[in-house]
Amino acid sequence: MISRRSFLGASATAAAGTALTGCTPATSDASGASSAQDLPPSIARLTSWADRATPITTEERSARVEKAKRLMRDADLDAVMLTGGTSMVYFTNVRWGGGERLFTVVIPVSGDAFVVCPAFEEDRAREQLALGPLGGAQIYTWEEHQNPSERVAQGLRDRGIAGGRVGVEETVQFRFSNGVALVAPQLQVVSADPATAGCRRVKDDHEIALMRLANEVTLTAYKAAYEALEEGMTQTDFGRLVSQAHDRLGFSGGASVQTGQYAALPHGSIQPQVVREGTILLIDGGCGVEGYRSDISRTFVLGQPTDKMKQVFDIEFRAQTAALEAAAPGVPAENVDRAARKVIEDAGYGPGYTYFTHRVGHGIGMDGHEWPYLVRGNDVPLVAGNTFSDEPGIYIPGEFGVRLEDILVVTDDGAELFTPQSPSLEEPFANWPH
Repeated sequence: MISRRSFLGASATAAAGTALTGCTPATSDASGASSAQDLPPSIARLTSWADRATPITTEERSARVEKAKRLMRDADLDAVMLTGGTSMVYFTNVRWGGGERLFTVVIPVSGDAFVVCPAFEEDRAREQLALGPLGGAQIYTWEEHQNPSERVAQGLRDRGIAGGRVGVEETVQFRFSNGVALVAPQLQVVSADPATAGCRRVKDDHEIALMRLANEVTLTAYKAAYEALEEGMTQTDFGRLVSQAHDRLGFSGGASVQTGQYAALPHGSIQPQVVREGTILLIDGGCGVEGYRSDISRTFVLGQPTDKMKQVFDIEFRAQTAALEAAAPGVPAENVDRAARKVIEDAGYGPGYTYFTHRVGHGIGMDGHEWPYLVRGNDVPLVAGNTFSDEPGIYIPGEFGVRLEDILVVTDDGAELFTPQSPSLEEPFANWPH
C-alpha cells in the first residue's frame, strides 16, 4: 500500500507495529477521546487544546443585549422575539431545542425581557436562564391546551407595547410569528435582522480569538489525517481520521471527503469512493469552539498530480489571494467575489458560474453560514470584524475539482486569514507547523 507517511519519509508506521488499512474505528477512553494505541501516529501524538478556549461571559452577553436595544431604536423596533437557536445562545446562553411548543425570549427596546414557556418546562427554563444575563426574567407559562401566542401578547402589553413593531429573528418558525400576528393584529410583525444580525455580523476580539482557535484546530486535524492517508481507504475511512484528530484536540469536528471526478461536485456525492495513487481529494469541514465555527477546504493528491491539476491549483491559489487582497473596510461585498472570479475567468474557466459555480464566500460565526455574503449584487460595505469564508472553486465535470478555503477577518486596514493558504497539491500543509 502507498501511504502518505511513506511519501513524507516518515518511519512512524513501522514503529507503530500496525499499519492503518481501512481505518478501523478507534476506541474511546472514559472522556470520549480516541485511545492513542488504536490510532495512527500522526493522530495519536495530538493533545487537547480545550484549555485554550475561554467561554463567553454573562457580562459579554449582557452587553450584547444592550447593543441590540440600541440597534432596535435605530430600526424603530419595539421588541425582538427569539426562539431556540444560535441567536438565543448568543444573547442569553439558553440552549433550547425546536419542536411544536413555543419557547421564546422577548427583548423589549426598553424594560426587562420576558420568557414564554410551557408550564411543565418552567424549572428547566429557570435553570438555563440562570446561566446568562436574563436570570431574573419574568416567565409567562402556558398549559398544553392554551395558546402561547396570547402569553406573548400579554407580556408585550404588560410592558406598554400594545401596538408597534415586533422584530422576529429569522429562524423563528412561521407558525410562531404568525401566531403572534393573529392574536395581536395591532402589532406589525417584521424582521429582527437589523438588531440580531446587526449584532452578530460584527465580531469582537473574543469572538475572533475563538474562531481563530477553531480554524487552527481544524487545520491541525486535517494535517494529522493527511499524514495517515493510505491508498485503498474509502472517503468514509478518511473522514473518520479527520474526526478522530479533532477528538484528540478536544473538539468535535469532521469533514466531507470527495475524490476524483466527485470532487467536481462542490458538495460532493454519496457514491462510494476509494483513494488510489494519483487521486485528487477535496475535503471540507470544521469544528466548533465555544459555539464558534471553523470552515476549511483543502485539495491534495495521493502521489503525483497531473500537470492540469497543478495548473488549476495555481489558478485557485491566485483567486483566493485576489479575494483576500480585495477585502477591506468600506469595500462592497460583491467586489471580493468579483476579484476572485476575474482571476478564474481570465485563466479560461469562465464565464460567470461555468466552472466557478458558487459565490466566493459566506459569513461565518456561530452559524457555519451567516450574514453577510460575498456575492454579486451585494453592495453592502464591509466593516472591521466581518468574518467570511474565502473559497473560490474550479469544478471540471467528469474530471476533478479544486477548492481552497480559509476564513478571513476584515481588519481596520484590510483583511487577514486565520490559517495560512495551502501551498500546493503535493504538500498542502507544508507551512503549518502543528
